[in-house]
Amino acid sequence: MATGFDLENFLEMLAAERGAAENTLAGYRRDLEDFSDFLGRTKLADANSDHISGYMTDLTRRGFAETSQARRLSALKQFYKFLYSEGSRQDDPTRTLSAPKKRGSLPKVLSMDDVDRLIETARLQTEASHKSSAAALRAQRMYTLIEVLYATGLRVSELVALPVTAALRDVRLIEIKGKGGKERLVPLSHAAQSAMKMYVGLRSAEGAHDNSPWLFPSHGGSGHLTRQHFGRDLKDLAAAAGLDSSKVSPHVLRHAFASHLLQNGADLRVVQQLLGHADISTTQVYTHVLDERLRELVETAHPLARK
Repeated sequence: MATGFDLENFLEMLAAERGAAENTLAGYRRDLEDFSDFLGRTKLADANSDHISGYMTDLTRRGFAETSQARRLSALKQFYKFLYSEGSRQDDPTRTLSAPKKRGSLPKVLSMDDVDRLIETARLQTEASHKSSAAALRAQRMYTLIEVLYATGLRVSELVALPVTAALRDVRLIEIKGKGGKERLVPLSHAAQSAMKMYVGLRSAEGAHDNSPWLFPSHGGSGHLTRQHFGRDLKDLAAAAGLDSSKVSPHVLRHAFASHLLQNGADLRVVQQLLGHADISTTQVYTHVLDERLRELVETAHPLARK
């Protein structure tokens, strides 16, 4: 019979064989423990398909969105598939269950003009008078973050954890270690390269964090700027640029990077590689951009298009 050790073994497998990050493992643990709470006296490893169907109904009753329900079911599917492959169960109770269909929501995207305003506002703030050298350094840091994010489309966790060596080498490509430890190369624009060098120069002149391995160091536990801190600063910058700060976030800028590439003719597979998506289906959320571009092409170039 399956034991309580199966959950720990499953998480160990995810870490060892798939390189799952700590945040990913914590998410799986929360999802599976929530299902275990729902089961009551029934052991997690002994649940059947009726238990799982009932749990999905309970998630709907609790107001969970379709995306959240799909993630919970995905965790259960992987867990029971693991138990089946290990011989701890004779069946997979999730085999015939399907995730609820997701609503066709599109990612929020800033226009090219909006991004230009955001970047220009950040650049002008680096040229303004500041009360201290530390304030001037923070302004340059923000400008550098924006330039690098829009030039690369990095995940915010990848951006804030960039090593300082990324700015010290005169290269057009930087190597990023993404989800699951997978590495990819992303290009840097001239503006991003210049902003990084200027920032590192100011940082050296300030004499702060000289021994830090991070490009964007801080005094926090991680040693580098946090995602939350950058998110707050970005909303302040959006307000200063006259944009709706509720519609601006690091993730929205990542979406803008991908959408604007596709609008200007980039191949979907190339965008997939730049974003670090393991599966093309993840990138296909941007196909609405391609559909619009194709529609405009037909309307302007097809010989039967109306004048």
